[in-house]
Amino acid sequence: MNTNNNVYTIVYTTIVVVIAAAILAVAAMALKPRQQANIKAETISQMLTAAGFSDKDALSKLSNDQILAMYADNIKSAFLIDAEGNKTGELETALDDIELQDNLKVENKNIAAGNPSLPVYVFEKDGADINVIPCYGAGLWGPIWGYIAFNADCTEIVGAYFDHESETPGLGAKIKDEAWFREQFKGKSVDYKNSDKAFGIVKGGAPKDDPSKVDAITGATMTCNGLDAALNTWFKAYMPFLQKKAGAAADEGDCCCGGCEGGQCGGEGCCSEKGGCNHEHNHQEG
Repeated sequence: MNTNNNVYTIVYTTIVVVIAAAILAVAAMALKPRQQANIKAETISQMLTAAGFSDKDALSKLSNDQILAMYADNIKSAFLIDAEGNKTGELETALDDIELQDNLKVENKNIAAGNPSLPVYVFEKDGADINVIPCYGAGLWGPIWGYIAFNADCTEIVGAYFDHESETPGLGAKIKDEAWFREQFKGKSVDYKNSDKAFGIVKGGAPKDDPSKVDAITGATMTCNGLDAALNTWFKAYMPFLQKKAGAAADEGDCCCGGCEGGQCGGEGCCSEKGGCNHEHNHQEG
């Protein structure tokens, strides 16, 4: 065989490429379950961090099995809701078959199209429910996302965690790396009266008396703008659900905000700024 002609070179190169492609395909298939397990464990660890069960650094030292076990031990329910805030399906929470709605990029597109299938993860911590929801958007260099934890009636944020794909170290990457940024969200709330701008990340400093604003990161304007847009896009999508939770809590407090005209129920000042019942007002009116 003449090894110096073009036919030999083409055949030889083709065989090598086919063999290499086959090896890579087999390796990818073999590694896919492990990759998926790592992604699931990472997603769960971010939710657990937002909900206050552990610090992210501590969770990163645990095995995938340990993280999944922590999730299974503390999750109360997980389900999907539509654009009206109505439950449309359940997500399995049993340890051996945990289901997540973790393709946030797809859901971000579904939100824009008006047909989302949004996940809600309800944990139980210290005898109280914690509702965790995601957000997703575009940073300066790539996707950014996070998980926001609310109290039982969704009138107050109790924790948050954010991550990114490729934001600038020391600047935009601080949404993940700087604990002070995440800590600002604790005790804040969404503005139920403004679904288009329910929350704000403010450059130059948030007003101290505004419960729906936090400080932006100096030097990371584009990343903070992207996170601000992501939060507001997803909060708007979740708003019917959040309002229903707050309204149910108000009803349990003997207050039917907006339910009737005048008097105690539905009267001026019946609902608090956070969307729940203004118990002090209703006590006075009663």
